[in-house]
Amino acid sequence: MANEFLTFRLGNEEYGIEILKVQEIRGYDAITQIANAPDFIKGVVNLRGIIVPIVDMRIKFRLGNASYDQFTVVIILNVSGRVMGVVVDGVSDVITLRQEQMRPTPGLGSIIDTEYIMGLGTIDERMLILIDIEKLMGSRDMGLVDQSIN
Repeated sequence: MANEFLTFRLGNEEYGIEILKVQEIRGYDAITQIANAPDFIKGVVNLRGIIVPIVDMRIKFRLGNASYDQFTVVIILNVSGRVMGVVVDGVSDVITLRQEQMRPTPGLGSIIDTEYIMGLGTIDERMLILIDIEKLMGSRDMGLVDQSIN
């Protein structure tokens, strides 16, 4: 049993999300800000007639100030039938991980919230943090996916 993940960078770390959730990858473009939105919600974009909320993953994961350059991209996701975008520092590639390359999330106690981490993937010398994007987008503080669907 193998799983495919789109890998992306946030700062110095590499993350992975299930490729089946990815709709498309776009360059970082103008985003319309929404008043009173949480700081990690950058705003919305009009994607072929669909209004898509955009989440800055660097701000959401408290990884310091986000800087936007030519490598910054927006990954458009389809999560539980809802289209949304996440801003990341750059997309690396698509990798296939076999079950033996995936490790459970390490027990870090209550000091670090690991609820949104599916586990860790290892490929050669690389280690990926595998994100459960459905749990993340459906979490109470995000509220982007209706929990009654699950």
